[in-house]
Amino acid sequence: MSIHPEIETLSPPAEQPIEEVSSESEAGRKRAPWMRMNWEDLLFMHWPVAPALLRKLLPEKVELETFDGKAWLGIVPFRMSGVGFRGLPNLPFASSFPELNVRTYVNDGKRSGVWFFSLDATSRLAVWGGRVLYRLPYKKARIETELDGHWIRYQSRRETLGGKKIGLKVEYRPLGRSYNTAPGTLEHFLTARDCLFTQGACGRIFRGDVRHPSWQLQTAQAIIHDNTMTVPLGIELPSECPVLHFSRRTRVVAWSLRERSRA
Repeated sequence: MSIHPEIETLSPPAEQPIEEVSSESEAGRKRAPWMRMNWEDLLFMHWPVAPALLRKLLPEKVELETFDGKAWLGIVPFRMSGVGFRGLPNLPFASSFPELNVRTYVNDGKRSGVWFFSLDATSRLAVWGGRVLYRLPYKKARIETELDGHWIRYQSRRETLGGKKIGLKVEYRPLGRSYNTAPGTLEHFLTARDCLFTQGACGRIFRGDVRHPSWQLQTAQAIIHDNTMTVPLGIELPSECPVLHFSRRTRVVAWSLRERSRA
């Protein structure tokens, strides 16, 4: 294994304020965000995937986005903390927990956002809330994390109804100094998203807006020991190394879902 020769001991990036913003619908009505949270120690792992493989997994009402002709599938382990409704204390038993998502990038003809294929979490309450409040494919998993110097050890595992073992075992660390992404670059395309899309009953598409300070990214190094997260999708990831980015922490506010035709 090759180690980057210039790793530095760095303090977490300074907190940036979240602008006091609201989500505005086409009719001009403004809504305040209803949830707050922190995303911590994120590892963005992205692989180029043939667009046709992902398009068949998406509803017709959203369009797969590509960068330089390539579609991208992301696997993102991280930790949630400070989860709660705005103006209220943190949620009991569900304010801090590790999470792991599998995602790609789409638009609905108006906005670009994230489409989640799965979201694994250790908190039963978070899984229930994600399914009910955000109609997202949350799944209960066993996730263990450990900090060893600069390295973060992360292991997630769960079983499908068919008995297949789905999981990720990875060690990762940040390298170098943090930076902001620039529009038009691949890292901006992969990370600078301010909403998610999901599908409800009768094929209805919903959008959930989020806001946070601009990403403070670092390059990253990862050792992937095991990765079967895309088995349920029927996608075999390419053998090439993924594109890696790391972010130490960002504060987030989120809005309730709005049906696509109304938002």
